[in-house]
Amino acid sequence: MAAAKRIAVIGSINMDLTARADRHPRVGETVMGLDLRYVPGGKGANQAVAAARLGGRVSLFGCVGDDSFGERLLEGLRENRVDVSHIRRVSQESSGIALITVAGGDNSIVVIPGANSHVTPAYLAERREAILESDIVLLQNEIPVESVEFAVGMCSSAGKAIIWNPAPMRPLSGRAMEQITYCTPNEHEAALLFPGTGSLNELVEKYGGKVIVTMGERGAMAWERGDFLRIPPRPARVVDTTGAGDTFNGALAYALASGRTLREALSLANTAAGLSTERYGAQAGMPLHSELPERWQ
Repeated sequence: MAAAKRIAVIGSINMDLTARADRHPRVGETVMGLDLRYVPGGKGANQAVAAARLGGRVSLFGCVGDDSFGERLLEGLRENRVDVSHIRRVSQESSGIALITVAGGDNSIVVIPGANSHVTPAYLAERREAILESDIVLLQNEIPVESVEFAVGMCSSAGKAIIWNPAPMRPLSGRAMEQITYCTPNEHEAALLFPGTGSLNELVEKYGGKVIVTMGERGAMAWERGDFLRIPPRPARVVDTTGAGDTFNGALAYALASGRTLREALSLANTAAGLSTERYGAQAGMPLHSELPERWQ
């Protein structure tokens, strides 16, 4: 197999502050919490870590604040072999934060973008040469939409493969949709992104390989060379699904960068996502290359 290509991930970097409680407070009410955890997150960072832990050559492009969270987030990325040399530390700005309350099996989340709002077209233009050193570019929707579209146009013009994970759901322009190589919505996002298209079968066939629909415990679906690809999930002893979608996208980028066919890449991504659900935490639960089944070694 040819040497792995480089992967550029452009996206968010957050610190997740997760509080557990017996129940959610009502408006105006205070309840006592059980514990508080500080967990590195953000879809950009998560997907970069997923690809890097599998052995990908990954550079992350994004912003953190000049606060203590910013340094902790950078250190965690370095520990996971992600190149952070192009990440900007924004002065007098906080790092992105997600405030998460978990109670009774449900959660409520408030996201404060902070430094992620500084991932602007100007920031990306300044790093154009470094971004275009990569062959595959992975994007999500936790940075400004104009920045996503700018990155898509810039990378498409340079002939780069582009994976766009439309989460949280927000559409792109028709022009940008034409330029991306792969779009990876889940079933809910697919229904919002492509209204009136019909069944999932009709959707993936219509877009001829561009759209890959993830279906959780039912695996993933795509279209290749005139036929459906239905990739079953890996059986898993599920303890925590946090970060499984990000693991899938990071692993997909890694597999494609390693020269796998689309079918092989989807199978590897499903395997990695399944493994990630067997441990707690998003980044901490993501598998290492050595933990993949033998056929992927």
